[in-house]
Amino acid sequence: MAAARHYMSHTNPGANPSANPGTSSDTHPDAHSETYTEAHSDAHSGGHKNIVVGVGGGIAAYKACMVIREFTKAGHTVTAIPTPAAAQFIGTATLEALTGQPVTSSVFTDIPQVRHVTVGSQADLVVVVPTTADFLSRIAAGAASDMLTTTLLMATCPILLAPAMHTQMWENSLVQRNVDTLREHGYTVMEPAVGRLTGPDSGAGRLPEPADIVDMAYSLLEGQKLAEEYSQRSQHSPAEGHGQAKERSQVGERSRAAARADLMPRELMPRDLVGRHIIITAGGTREAIDPVRYIGNRSSGQQGAALAACAAQRGAHVTLLLGAHDLPYLPAGVQVETVTSALDLQDKLTTLVETEPVDAVIMAAAVADFRPTDTATTKLKKGTDSEPDSIALTRNPDILASLTRSHPNLVTVGFAAETGDATHTVLQLGREKFARKGCDLLMVNEVGFHTTFGQPTNAGWLLGRGGTEKGTENSAGKSTDSVTVKEIPRMSKRGVAMRILDQLATLF
Repeated sequence: MAAARHYMSHTNPGANPSANPGTSSDTHPDAHSETYTEAHSDAHSGGHKNIVVGVGGGIAAYKACMVIREFTKAGHTVTAIPTPAAAQFIGTATLEALTGQPVTSSVFTDIPQVRHVTVGSQADLVVVVPTTADFLSRIAAGAASDMLTTTLLMATCPILLAPAMHTQMWENSLVQRNVDTLREHGYTVMEPAVGRLTGPDSGAGRLPEPADIVDMAYSLLEGQKLAEEYSQRSQHSPAEGHGQAKERSQVGERSRAAARADLMPRELMPRDLVGRHIIITAGGTREAIDPVRYIGNRSSGQQGAALAACAAQRGAHVTLLLGAHDLPYLPAGVQVETVTSALDLQDKLTTLVETEPVDAVIMAAAVADFRPTDTATTKLKKGTDSEPDSIALTRNPDILASLTRSHPNLVTVGFAAETGDATHTVLQLGREKFARKGCDLLMVNEVGFHTTFGQPTNAGWLLGRGGTEKGTENSAGKSTDSVTVKEIPRMSKRGVAMRILDQLATLF
């Protein structure tokens, strides 16, 4: 796994590489290929796989060649299946040369072999790159109109879709409905990258970089391996509840997949949160200065949304208290209530906890520490009597600490976004905050201008109580209480969500 992490830091030092259309991987298929192959030959040493690469009819179809190249270099058998429209962008001769396999988009080729049945049933993974809006709509409707769609209907393996289309198409409600439908049926749909599109436009809809697609593909294979191992073990241990969650956690600790991320197919995800009501806060708060301006932060709401989506898929009833965010769509199967300020969040959270049965609260929202002491009722204008010399601030209440004191039987999970300073590391500050908050779990992560906030990945440490590891010294030179410390390497925010929920499930 060290190799994989080295590759990611080499190509993505704190920012999404796909947001830069000028990266070498756009124009040079061999860019970083040796490092990348090393990373994934180590990460996925489980042996030969049969991988189907579907090619959609979009301008980004040429990047499918880079994806295929990485799979074949790792020793896997790759079958390329273009849609009829993809032939307008990339020829079958190129795909046959890269895969060493015959290529067709028609079910009327090699009829006696019934190729879609053979290829689909033998596939260990299917990747469709690029996945166009048209193709999303067809597979969401269960179409079987060509070789690729019929193969997908036959496949029982993980299926990864890498969308690419104009921003307005991606954000269209019909497209998002198709995405939600496919995710509900177990498909993994990547978020498109943000950057330069085909023409002069820029925005969300750019195809994720081939390296990111392959990385996600290997994570899917590893997640499948973890799920199968858990399924086999659970057959010998039918007990439900705490014991089952502990068993799955133990399996996860031994698996590379647990260190990489998410992506366990929906139908194989544990249902260890059935019957639980979990409140999750997400996004940032906005503290009004006047009717126009506010004090805010860079939180995107992605981590809280990932927690909500995964918790719902694991059987929980989820209420999401969502502040300011830039989510392209809201998680399916989740009750969403909007909040604005820290006080608004506190009021709604308190009301829910005191009026409804609640099993756990996960405070993933980035709550402002301070708010303006006075909020102007009219816009503050420069060069007028209303122009302030300064803005007085008042400390916001510590919502999490108050909640843990008033409801000691409630399972609580906090987040500590830290930058570190000259005398304290991020983890040291997190330990001190964990001691103050009184919560059951605390996710400590490092934030910065191009780290965590607004990014698709997260990393840090998950702190818990009752451990055997000795705490580090705090600023007073005293040792903190004994805690468990689980390092979470950089992975998708959905992967981080799964790790947190794994630990949360053991507390019920």
